[in-house]
Amino acid sequence: MLKRLMSWGAVFSLTLSLSAVAGVSPGEASKLGVSLTPLGGEISGNGKSGWDGIPAWTGGLTEAQAPKNYRPPEHHPDPFANEKPLLIINSANMAKYANYLGEGVQAMLKQYPQNFYLQIYPSHRTLAVPQRVADNTKRCALTAQLRGWAMDNCVGGTPFPILTGSNSDQALEALWNHLTRFRGVYVIRRASEVAVQQNGSYSLTSNDQELYFKYYDPKIKSLADLHNILFYFLSVQLAPARLAGGAVLVWETLDQRKDERKAWGYNAGQRRVRQAPNLSYDTPIADADGLRTADDTDMFNGAPDRYQWKFLGKKEMLIPYNDYALSSPKIKYRELLTPDVMNPRYERWEMHRVIVVEGTLRPGKRHIYSKRRFYIDEDSWQIVEADQYDSRGELWRVSLAFPKEYWEVPMMWATADSYYDLQAHRYHVMGLTNEESMEFDATKPTPGDEYFTPAALRRRGTR
Repeated sequence: MLKRLMSWGAVFSLTLSLSAVAGVSPGEASKLGVSLTPLGGEISGNGKSGWDGIPAWTGGLTEAQAPKNYRPPEHHPDPFANEKPLLIINSANMAKYANYLGEGVQAMLKQYPQNFYLQIYPSHRTLAVPQRVADNTKRCALTAQLRGWAMDNCVGGTPFPILTGSNSDQALEALWNHLTRFRGVYVIRRASEVAVQQNGSYSLTSNDQELYFKYYDPKIKSLADLHNILFYFLSVQLAPARLAGGAVLVWETLDQRKDERKAWGYNAGQRRVRQAPNLSYDTPIADADGLRTADDTDMFNGAPDRYQWKFLGKKEMLIPYNDYALSSPKIKYRELLTPDVMNPRYERWEMHRVIVVEGTLRPGKRHIYSKRRFYIDEDSWQIVEADQYDSRGELWRVSLAFPKEYWEVPMMWATADSYYDLQAHRYHVMGLTNEESMEFDATKPTPGDEYFTPAALRRRGTR
């Protein structure tokens, strides 16, 4: 009898342990859409009305509230074009506002006192998502769980809208929310990226890009249906002329320790498709002139297993937000891409709540960054600032994402990402659309898996 009771006790303990990591209680999940936004942010504001005010979330920016003169794939008109900055923060007054600034932004203000400043505008909580994404997120809140470094038991929604568990678990949950955040299902965009040298010179690389976020395809009902594919990415180069016709195909896997990311490149001159041997962790990206690693893309991507993660809490912070002006076709690249930093005249910064997560390189693991600190927007789970430290523990690189709401989907995504190397005094920008003939199109039918194969890459990449 004693052995039987001990056996039942072990089963009961295991059940409790599994239920603790398999999501929140139904009572907690019921807060989503009531006191929490559909993706887990606090609905309430902070009660302030000035430059430091955070308003209550009231549903976000949808087509009903957006400018009526927009037709995809045109550039989005700025719904806040008539607003003026409430405050300018520069190197002279930054100490007064240091509590609201990331360490990386403070370092940029100090290092580039003549060229970098922040224009602080009224805050608008514009995040909106389709109802099915909100419904799937509520289901995922009950079922999603961490299995080691991987996420399980969720598809079609934000897996961990309510962070729970140990400190390191909450940090990983926040990262998985960023990795799997909603960015549409099938989207097409034309964009350029550029590395700006210390003297301000640059050479653009332009691409036609197609992304199929299979994780959010309504036809996918379980993780088994995904076959471990998070999304497909297909990019065909338009410029410079010597590279035109080349193409890249990426299969982004959900659990990259189980199946590594796969990538293929098509060389237009050789008319051959070759699989890339490695495109993960700190692999340098050639188009970024070495200023961006593979896992820097999208602020952070891939497997999080090389770092020990710590949840540093939630705080109010000044971050880039609603940056419609930054992608305006009225702004030429020569105006935007200035020495040292992107021209801050076209950037918009607002007060929002962020989740702060820090990763320290695990003993025995290799990466050029010894520490990374991420600031994650509480509404969209988009990383908006990433501070990266070198092997000496000194701040090395600062990455900034400039999000805006694509109300026609609806979803929030960065209109551009910038990567600053404070030691080399150079920077890289990806996602530029100002001078492109189209910006973003989410209206086309979703292709099948067969569209994103090496054979299809050979057909698409031509000269």
